[in-house]
Amino acid sequence: MATFSYPSIAEPSRILLFDKDKCVGCNVCVNTCSSDVMIPNPEKGGEPIVLFAEECWFCGSCVQECPHKALTLIPTASQRISTIWRRKATGEEFRMGMLDPPEPNTTPPVGRNH
Repeated sequence: MATFSYPSIAEPSRILLFDKDKCVGCNVCVNTCSSDVMIPNPEKGGEPIVLFAEECWFCGSCVQECPHKALTLIPTASQRISTIWRRKATGEEFRMGMLDPPEPNTTPPVGRNH
């Protein structure tokens, strides 16, 4: 009897973006994920399949452990508002919980006072 698994394809629950040019299907991200969000792709060298996007904790361990830097975490809107900050000069994103993040800018904006 055959068993089938289908990926979570609804855009609002899209949590990971794989760079197809960098991902070699090593499955380090699959083995690192403490929530078992992904399964290995049955096609050799294929990117892992996200089955349970709603179970993701957005801890970023899969992104940090990827030896090929082929993974980007896509946090939910509420997480982007409160826990993500971006360096203006480079566009580089930082998030709470990542290893050694820089301090967020807490300097109030300069300009007219209302």
